Amino acid sequence: MAKKHILITGVSSGLGHALAEKHLLQGDEVYGISRRTPEDLVALGLHHLALDLSAGETIAHRFKDFIPFNEDWDVVYLNAGKLGKIRDMVDTPLEDLRETMEINVWANKWLLDGLFAISGKVHQVVAISSGASHSGARGWNGYGISKAALNMLIKLYAAEKEDTHFCAFAPGLVDTAMQDYLTGDLDAETFPIVQRLREAKGTENMPAPSVCADKIIALLPALLNSKSGSFQDIREI
Repeated sequence: MAKKHILITGVSSGLGHALAEKHLLQGDEVYGISRRTPEDLVALGLHHLALDLSAGETIAHRFKDFIPFNEDWDVVYLNAGKLGKIRDMVDTPLEDLRETMEINVWANKWLLDGLFAISGKVHQVVAISSGASHSGARGWNGYGISKAALNMLIKLYAAEKEDTHFCAFAPGLVDTAMQDYLTGDLDAETFPIVQRLREAKGTENMPAPSVCADKIIALLPALLNSKSGSFQDIREI
């Protein structure tokens, strides 16, 4: 199997860590970005850049210095994201919403712009979205807004970059630290989705990141058959 060149954001934990590990173990060349350095992945050969994506495009030059010039990329996973607190919009400070948008949406813009500016062919971009981008469930505030905006960002890039296949991809429920918070002490009566998450935790309906990563990697060829720029949900494929 030919070695693939992979770029992943948010590799220090959760799904991003699992995706990076799977690709490294199958012999791919993997470049990863996250605030914290995943030493276990570096030991496997990960090229890592420590970046806080909430800092904005002022750090974009560090990303462009990190990735190889004129490199062809097989898959780019835009995985890094911020959940924020589950609470009503009226209780959510604008500053919190701005930071969520910076990480979940605008960082992906300057990352893509930098990537296309200095790279060769970018074959496939998979932006990790969420069913929250469509549901409008109470409490998801900035996360739901930002993931809906991410879906549109991906659709717009798809219209401009016809040689690259784009997809906004919802991986379903994944048993990460985010779920530990969501299934914790939140008020399920005020935020009904919390009860559904509690019922799913520990079952096959909320798989471990490694299981989800396997599914996503196996689905990459099928995603290429979908319309570029579309939103795809793993539960509907």
